[in-house]
Amino acid sequence: MIRMRSLVSDGSRLRRPAPLALPTVWGAVAVAWKFGCPLARQPGLPMRIATSVVFLTVGIGMVLGLRRGLVRELARVRAVAVAAQQVLLRPPPARLDGLSLAAGQLSASRGASVGGDLYEAVATPYGVRIVIGDVRGHGLAALGAVVAVLGSFREAAHDEPELGGVLRRLERALERHLRERARDEHPARSGTDPEHPAAEEFVTLLLLELGSDGRLAVFNCGHPGPYLLARTVARLPVGDPLPPLGVLPLPAVLVPHTVAGPLPGETLVLHTDGAEEARDHRGRFFALDTALAGMSGEAPAALVRRVHAALLRHTGGRLTDDVALLVVRNDRVRVPAQPAEPGLRRSRPAPSSHC
Repeated sequence: MIRMRSLVSDGSRLRRPAPLALPTVWGAVAVAWKFGCPLARQPGLPMRIATSVVFLTVGIGMVLGLRRGLVRELARVRAVAVAAQQVLLRPPPARLDGLSLAAGQLSASRGASVGGDLYEAVATPYGVRIVIGDVRGHGLAALGAVVAVLGSFREAAHDEPELGGVLRRLERALERHLRERARDEHPARSGTDPEHPAAEEFVTLLLLELGSDGRLAVFNCGHPGPYLLARTVARLPVGDPLPPLGVLPLPAVLVPHTVAGPLPGETLVLHTDGAEEARDHRGRFFALDTALAGMSGEAPAALVRRVHAALLRHTGGRLTDDVALLVVRNDRVRVPAQPAEPGLRRSRPAPSSHC
């Protein structure tokens, strides 16, 4: 294995100077022309023009060779980055236990498709469990906390029978991440002050569980509540907020807030605060509830695209914070209770008479 890695590394090192080979040959030819060819040393305008053409050709060749190599290297880096981002913040399945889902994120970091927001939805024996969160700050600097929380959720959602147990696992994973970051940021090791110190990092999130009976259990750790799209657009109550993870320890007893979940045909829109805090050039906030008012009949994927398009129009394409959306529509079929047929109705026995 070590030998193979060595060969791959050596091969990559050999490929890097390859784009410079042709310009180097051209440069050698130009130098040889200038100092080795008697014609190039002859006076007169024609020879000066010929020498200038040779050197101009060499210069153009070097620029094109360098550009070609940089374009290839950039394409490889982008392919690696896209693969890593898709693994980190993978899109939810389109269908999950009778629910239709779609999600998307707009990153404030140019060229990135992930940032400080996170979301995930999984089907478990205890119901469909969903998390959406927002790491303090934005962009690529917040990816460490995103990895810690999402990795813990993907395991704990299947292992923990109680939703409170999942939340505690998320808290412990974030605490481990912050301890490791604080150790790496110690002046004895880093030598510089970090732009986003671990001591100031925390995560707001919503943790939800939608059971087969339609009940929705929610833990709200300082995160904005979702919108319910039914006949009207309304904020779904999520109970009293807990502190964001990383700020204060969770209470000793965790009891989720329970509420009726979306009925068949209704939609939940979970979002991060970047959606409602996005401003236009006049400083006006984006009215997410107004934008959602005309989208109650949209499929989840179309709804995400329309909200993103409206956000970009509102801000002129200049986002100052990451924006994540997770849309869940209840497509479970509700079968109303049917009355029993007359011949199958259970009749009360007639009273017996004794002589």
